[in-house]
Amino acid sequence: MAGGVVIVGAGEAGVGAAFALRANGFAGAVTLIGEETEIPYERPPLSKQVLGGGALKPIRAEADYHTADIALISGRKVRRLHRDTHEVEFGGGDRLAYDRLLLATGAAPRRLAVPGAEQGPIHYLRDARDAFALRAALGPTRRLAIVGGGLIGLEVAAAARALGAAVTVLEAGPRLLGRGVPVEMAEVLTRTHRDNGVRLEVDRHLAEIVWRGGVAELVCTDGSGTLADLVVVAIGVVPRTELAAEAGLALDNGIAVDAELRSSDATIYAAGDCCSVPHPLFDGRRLRLESWQNAQELGQLAALNLMGGRQSVEHVPWMWSDQYELGLYIAGMPTAGTVTVARSDAHRRLLFHLDAAGRLVGASGIGPASAASRDIRIAQRLIARRAAPDPALLADPAASLKALLSPLLASAG
Repeated sequence: MAGGVVIVGAGEAGVGAAFALRANGFAGAVTLIGEETEIPYERPPLSKQVLGGGALKPIRAEADYHTADIALISGRKVRRLHRDTHEVEFGGGDRLAYDRLLLATGAAPRRLAVPGAEQGPIHYLRDARDAFALRAALGPTRRLAIVGGGLIGLEVAAAARALGAAVTVLEAGPRLLGRGVPVEMAEVLTRTHRDNGVRLEVDRHLAEIVWRGGVAELVCTDGSGTLADLVVVAIGVVPRTELAAEAGLALDNGIAVDAELRSSDATIYAAGDCCSVPHPLFDGRRLRLESWQNAQELGQLAALNLMGGRQSVEHVPWMWSDQYELGLYIAGMPTAGTVTVARSDAHRRLLFHLDAAGRLVGASGIGPASAASRDIRIAQRLIARRAAPDPALLADPAASLKALLSPLLASAG
């Protein structure tokens, strides 16, 4: 019996694809499978509002799944793909047939591999259970050590300080936010964390964790040590490719898909953190992006192509992070730039990243709350249109970014 579309993974990409199928008129069966028992929820708030005491934020209301005739299967894990019979197999051995399959399996926290890491309670933060467990353990008398000075680690640090915990961040690299965040933006956040009482240690390579009476001593290769009641590990994530690998699908920093999100099996697509995509805006460079926006965009694109469409990825990467009173926003690929143009006013600091030909390929901004958001959104649209703006205008706070965009919109129309 025909199985319609089956989606493995009930995060932003999977849920977005399911509802986009219906919004675009797909009339066949749509089945969405998630391992967690909760109604699918947004993950960005886990390291912010949820740690601070807030509730999970559903991606869609439970009633919406019934209204859209989407079969939501929660609390089940798919163990195996049977490409020959077009079926997915659950842990209990039962199977579900599909005509088209979307893998939206996301990513898992990278595990800490040092002596002692498995001998005491170490926290990771990827799902609701992780967030609730960490929230229950935090408090004003607790000493928290965070291994990893990336976005998640620093968001946890900010949330923990708001709860009164003493926080130390140990980062192996020479600076915080070494992957994807421009140095100048990282320096602003570094100062902000220090001003809020976070102890920041860079160039600290963890050698082992020694547990004594429920207290962890994090010993680094230089002999320095940090005592902590709680340890959070935030050293990145790895794409969840186990199903794809066992089924023989091509892998390349995740499930390798083409620009239409099709895997090496023409009936299987992938979207979100689990896959890498050749991006036309960046010379076909294969990218695997870990952001809410990317998962949302790819889920919607996957839906169109699961229905027989032939649309290629074209969205400009976008991410943000809230820490204390600051909002950090990044669009495009700042690392692809060779020249950086800065703009500042009383409310925000903006950086525009140009390639060797002068084309805008990335933009980053920081300021109180969402002060930089609108500017980076405009920059995102300039990047999408392969604009090469005058650097003098980019640097001038009095020059309207929207005015740079208007001629491009007119010519496109």
